[in-house]
Amino acid sequence: MKVKFSYLEEQFADPDPILQEIKKVVQSGDFTLGKQVGQFEEKFAQVIGTKYAVGVNSGTDALFLSLKALGIGAGDEVITMTSTFIASAGAIAQTGATPVFVDCDAEYLIALDQIEKAITPRSKAILPVHYAGHPVDMPKILEIAKKHNLHVVEDACQGIQAAIDGKCAGSFGIAGGFSLHPLKNINVWSDGGIITTNSKEMAEKLRLLRNHGMKNRDEYAFFGYNSRLDTVQAAVGLYLIKDLDFITSQRIKNAAKYDSALSKIEEITVPARRKNGRYVYHLYIIQAKKRDELLAHLIKNGIEAKVHYPFPLHLQECSKHLGYKKGDFPIAENQAKNIITLPVHQHLTDEAVQYTIDQITQFYAKELVK
Repeated sequence: MKVKFSYLEEQFADPDPILQEIKKVVQSGDFTLGKQVGQFEEKFAQVIGTKYAVGVNSGTDALFLSLKALGIGAGDEVITMTSTFIASAGAIAQTGATPVFVDCDAEYLIALDQIEKAITPRSKAILPVHYAGHPVDMPKILEIAKKHNLHVVEDACQGIQAAIDGKCAGSFGIAGGFSLHPLKNINVWSDGGIITTNSKEMAEKLRLLRNHGMKNRDEYAFFGYNSRLDTVQAAVGLYLIKDLDFITSQRIKNAAKYDSALSKIEEITVPARRKNGRYVYHLYIIQAKKRDELLAHLIKNGIEAKVHYPFPLHLQECSKHLGYKKGDFPIAENQAKNIITLPVHQHLTDEAVQYTIDQITQFYAKELVK
């Protein structure tokens, strides 16, 4: 059996309905900030529960522009965690500010008890990451931020519909950045991103920032950027967002099957799931003894497991100038040696999930015999 990590072939087995929507864009000639962009922004804001949403050209720019809109730049520091995709820290660095890393917790999220230790007079914001679709404890983050007068920009690129007490990721901070990359839970046919906010002032500034600072055809408020969500991609997003509840529920269903079965295997560590959190499983990550051997076994048997990610950001070449060293963040470093990601997407069959469970069980049974 083949258990694929990517689901794009199944998702777009019949692309004709989407192509019909794209045809409407082509026929209108409205390729730049066309009406579908506004419609998608309105729909996305409704899903997250915010007043505004602003479409941009990537999840990275969703974070970068949010920080820029807050005036963050050279000489400033922004606190985030070390085990995340490069874009979380890269967006901070793009502003000219310095990413300041902290360790992770057992859920692969920012270690709440480490944040205040990282705050300095140069700190301007906290950028918590709803990594893998796990919801960060945002009320606690907001409490810390308020105490120290810091902005909160949520990296919700992997966390659409993740929630704490029914309140969605991306609706807590001054802004939330989402990615529409083809392998995200809501995706488009290229790169794309969107920013959510409840601040009218923030939304208005972001709309200017994404479009050269252009107030109208002839007037510019400031030097901005070219970071618009394409009308074509907004049309794709509008079509696919109708399936969001199904996508989320199926991923939760598949993850629950994994949790139930794999938690019984001594060599596997399944993260705790907080009862007041909705986990949406952009990634399904566990820790496994003999991780590399298990990974090889799964791949050999047709299961496209992966590792997200084998090297924390503070140990990457791009972070050398920040002065971190091995041992600075022991939890993240230990997790990097043991984490493994299993396919969890909405197009998996029950048989595929069970086959994956069976292969993991068989692997450890054989190891026990050795």
